[in-house]
Amino acid sequence: MKLIFRASLLHLLLYCATHTAGVNIESDPVVDGEGLIQAELNNTVSLKCTVGGDTLDDEELVWLRNGLTVKLNEENKKGASSVCVSPVIYDDNEATFTCQLKNNATVKASVTLRVTYPPELSGSEEVTVEEESKLVLSCDIWANPPVSSVVWALNGSMVDLLAGDFVVTTDGSISQLIASKVERSLHEGTYQCTANSPKYGAYSKTFYVTAADKTMKFPLMPMIAAIVVVILTAILAIVSRWRKIAKCFKK
Repeated sequence: MKLIFRASLLHLLLYCATHTAGVNIESDPVVDGEGLIQAELNNTVSLKCTVGGDTLDDEELVWLRNGLTVKLNEENKKGASSVCVSPVIYDDNEATFTCQLKNNATVKASVTLRVTYPPELSGSEEVTVEEESKLVLSCDIWANPPVSSVVWALNGSMVDLLAGDFVVTTDGSISQLIASKVERSLHEGTYQCTANSPKYGAYSKTFYVTAADKTMKFPLMPMIAAIVVVILTAILAIVSRWRKIAKCFKK
């Protein structure tokens, strides 16, 4: 019984946090019990603020986004005021919208927008890498809520990190599969990166990796240095020769 009473009390307190006496906010999608609006990327969120209780219907309202004033038309200020967020973008995540009375900022209500989106993983990519070179495959796993797991596969089976001398790095935004020294027999094949989202399910990207023969690297920097030395030597020789020719003419 005590647990039921505490849960009811908590719900009432959360409800009052969004529906403050004098100012109320309604939204589409609806506000949950924690004052949050869950909205998917590129969708639209509509907010409507109205006065209630003992507040006069002609009271002027002000909207704030993260503490900054939202510009409103004159006809969208008194008694009721609406704000539309369209389309919802990444920067709207965790943005707080507050509606308050212009002449009494203590009378206000707030909601927080939480933007959800899946990882941007799809399609395929062809990758050619020389033998004995470094192979780096990258998958963008940035999502909200964060992905629960990332799985790398080679030719349909989970990548054997030890056999292929692979390293996997994941920082919450990008997952990389790295092989420091490519061998055709070990590393050539079809790779797949799969990110599992608790909200959106599995998203994958495929890489077709081809190992090419190692080529001789042209020693560009030493060659440039040698050419510079030759040119400078030739210039000095010409200058020296020109001085001798000039002396002959003086005689």
